[in-house]
Amino acid sequence: MVQTSSRLPKLSLELPENLSLTVSQAQFDELVIANRDLQLERTAEGVLIVNPPTGWETGERNFSLAVELGIWLRSSGIEGKAFDSSTGFILPNGATRSPDISWISQARWASLSDEQKSTFASVCPEFVIELRSSSDRLKPIQEKMQEYINNGAKLGWLINPQNRQVEIYRNGLPVEILDAPSELSGEQVLPGFVLNPNLIWS
Repeated sequence: MVQTSSRLPKLSLELPENLSLTVSQAQFDELVIANRDLQLERTAEGVLIVNPPTGWETGERNFSLAVELGIWLRSSGIEGKAFDSSTGFILPNGATRSPDISWISQARWASLSDEQKSTFASVCPEFVIELRSSSDRLKPIQEKMQEYINNGAKLGWLINPQNRQVEIYRNGLPVEILDAPSELSGEQVLPGFVLNPNLIWS
């Protein structure tokens, strides 16, 4: 007989890298509620991805990115919604992803139904930033960036502080790799937004 008392202690489960767990969207939603200290993602195939809390350097860099975008958005007059790394989105391909920084235009947000704006909004942000931490493998982040573009993102930055490099992802164009750029432009997606990467390198 299985004991189901809510007083049972919580146990942590370590999964080998070659073992994956698949969950439905409903199961994923329950996992997120039960594990608020973890950043969970779900691939289009239903594979669960567990991201532990970031170290202080990545947390500080993420905060700097959010502040820069937030200050600019308040003064620019551009309407839309910006989100931090704790926000998950259900992409058109069924994956649930959490970009480090993301933005959705007011027009796209307004086009969503109340159901689509539930806990995880069913939409792909138009602008995304992923910030590589020292423990992140590069290839999975590159694949995630391409997934955003394939699902409707217009512009994405993969910022790699380890080698002061930025990969620019654009809809319908090859990836552009910039070595130690002096500035990053929001282009036509966020016209007038310019980020100084030295805020991230230092």
